[in-house]
Amino acid sequence: MLSTPNGSVSKTPEATEQHDDSFKSSIKFGTPEALDHVRSLTDVGAMTRLLHECIAYQRALDVDLDTILSQRTDLDKNLNNLQRSADVLDIVKAESDHMLSNVTSTCDLADQVSRKVRELDLAQSRVNSTLLRIDAIVDRGNCIDGVKSALEAEDYESATKYVRTFLEIDNKLKDSGSDQREQLLASKKQLEGIVKKKLMAAVDQRDHPTILRFVKLYSPLGLEEEGLQIYVGYLKKVIGMRSRLEYEHLIELMEQNQNSQVNFVGCLTNLFKDIVLAVEENDEILRSLCGEDGVVYAIFELQEECDSRGSLILKKYMEYRKLAKLSSEINAQNNNLLTVGALEGPNPKEIELYLEEILSLMQLGEDYTEYMISKIKGMITVDPDLVPRATKAFRTGSFSKVVQDVTGFYVILEGFFMVENVRKAIGIDEHVPDSLTTSMVDDVFYVLQSCLRRAISTSNISSVVAVLSGASSLLNNEYYEALQQKIREPNLGAKLFLGGVGVQKTGTEIATALNNIDLSSEYVLKLKHEIEEQCAEVFPAPAERDKVKSCLSELADLSNTFKQALNAGMEQLVATVTPRIRPVLDSVATISYELSESEYADNEVNDPWVQRLLHGVEINVAWLQPLMTSNNYDSFVHLVIDFIVKRLEVIMMQKRFSQLGGLQLDRDTRALVSHFSGMAQRTVRDKFARLTQMATILNLEKVSEILDFWGENSGPMTWRLTPAEVRRVLCLRVDFKPEAIAALKL
Repeated sequence: MLSTPNGSVSKTPEATEQHDDSFKSSIKFGTPEALDHVRSLTDVGAMTRLLHECIAYQRALDVDLDTILSQRTDLDKNLNNLQRSADVLDIVKAESDHMLSNVTSTCDLADQVSRKVRELDLAQSRVNSTLLRIDAIVDRGNCIDGVKSALEAEDYESATKYVRTFLEIDNKLKDSGSDQREQLLASKKQLEGIVKKKLMAAVDQRDHPTILRFVKLYSPLGLEEEGLQIYVGYLKKVIGMRSRLEYEHLIELMEQNQNSQVNFVGCLTNLFKDIVLAVEENDEILRSLCGEDGVVYAIFELQEECDSRGSLILKKYMEYRKLAKLSSEINAQNNNLLTVGALEGPNPKEIELYLEEILSLMQLGEDYTEYMISKIKGMITVDPDLVPRATKAFRTGSFSKVVQDVTGFYVILEGFFMVENVRKAIGIDEHVPDSLTTSMVDDVFYVLQSCLRRAISTSNISSVVAVLSGASSLLNNEYYEALQQKIREPNLGAKLFLGGVGVQKTGTEIATALNNIDLSSEYVLKLKHEIEEQCAEVFPAPAERDKVKSCLSELADLSNTFKQALNAGMEQLVATVTPRIRPVLDSVATISYELSESEYADNEVNDPWVQRLLHGVEINVAWLQPLMTSNNYDSFVHLVIDFIVKRLEVIMMQKRFSQLGGLQLDRDTRALVSHFSGMAQRTVRDKFARLTQMATILNLEKVSEILDFWGENSGPMTWRLTPAEVRRVLCLRVDFKPEAIAALKL
């Protein structure tokens, strides 16, 4: 039943549903339209049906009325409740009116109190302001008196504090005390004059504690920038004076020919150390003057000292070591290589000493520059655009330009040192005991590795590219020619097998030459990977890495060039060996494979040719194994196998076979595979794949059995024989009919 505030409705949904289900009329009774419809009826049947509907409608109304009347008691109760509620509402209304009057009177009282409080607060603030002004007048007076007494007592720190206190008070109260302000400003001006005078005197006397005492007073006096300039200027003078004294001492040692004590690296190191310590140890006072901007200003100003003093040291070094003259001599020597009686070039040992000195000088400059730039990058409040400007200033200063000149000399000297030592290594090439290569290989690549590592240590991409290009040129020309010199000798075969027997000395020389090429190809790739890794750490910029990669690609090409030369040398060696094996192979042509059972059994006891061939291989090939690298010997054996297999295929294709002859070929092939597998580390089975498949075909009971191994039935086996070759092999069987072979669908 649906509820109302005071009771329940008169009709339930269930009753309504029952009414709707029990009575459904074709017209709506109780309306004018229903009356008009009754009057228009003329058919008795229709009237009767409508009468029944009317009676049913009347009964439904009766049911509804009964339902409504049954709820009369509840409705009366609800009505009584509403009447009692109305009485309670009257009481509530009276109480609400009383409360409203109380709230209104309270609100009026609160407004009056609030107004009085605001008036009192205003009066209090005026009193406080007046008291503050009185206190300010008193404090300013005390400050003026304190400044005067402090100046008389030469207590400049206290005088500065009084001035600062006065200025802070004056900034808060600018509309009063003009007389006091004038007195204080006069005292302030007097104090500034004294502080400046004392500071300049301390600077002239290099009295560092006194300088620190007075420069700290500049910030409270509002003279931060002026104090920063004076203090940084003082630091520049100190650094310049120390550097000048050390430089003069260096010149004095040079004039006295005490070359062992002349140390340009130490002189430049001390200059950089003084500059770095000046920045680090004075970081606090620089920041107290102008914050991080003060530190950056000091770095830029001290860099001028680096440019002037550092450039002077490097120029004197170039003059002392006569780098310009040495470079000219080296260039002249390079231009007159073919001239008879040309002058001997510089001593490579001295050049190496100079290179190490130059490297140390360049590394010092690079480390110093990187440190200063990183110092600026670490500043938080500095303008971000200052970093690229600082980098440009450091990289384009006078010191950097002189470093570029030194770098140019370095490239020339490094190139000369590398060429001379590589040539020397080639010239003194000798066999190393218990080694498969000569001394040249390790010596040459050690020289190249050392030179390239030194070039990378300069952190100069131009130096690296120049030295790397020189190394590639040396390997591609002089070293390559030295590697091939022994292999190119005429009548190599006659020398290798003098009197029909392998000559150990000649074999060792040839094998060593091939080993040199093999190891050189491996060393070139190792050198390439090492340089690539080191350059990736030193040169993070993509443009610089691309330059290095371009040069390193030449080393990769060189490795391939060495491999091609090695293959050519191997083929030449094989060409000297195979003529000594060929007679055994040619004898196979006279051996019959149309075997009876007795002949097959006799061949099992008395091998017709395989053992003679393997004996020839042992005599002419295996004796070179201890003299070759494993890679070279494997390649050598595989080339010999290629020759043997090709010759055997030609011979076997000219023979006729019985089924037992096919079994004999399979046995011979297996014996060859087994023996050569023991000689080489790499697999040799693929070399004999065609012969093995020929033997398989010749072993078949009948022609059609080939289909069990062909096409989809081949399984894991990959056929190396073409369909035409398969038919040709089948034709070698004396008992296979050509018609059956021709009918095969391969």
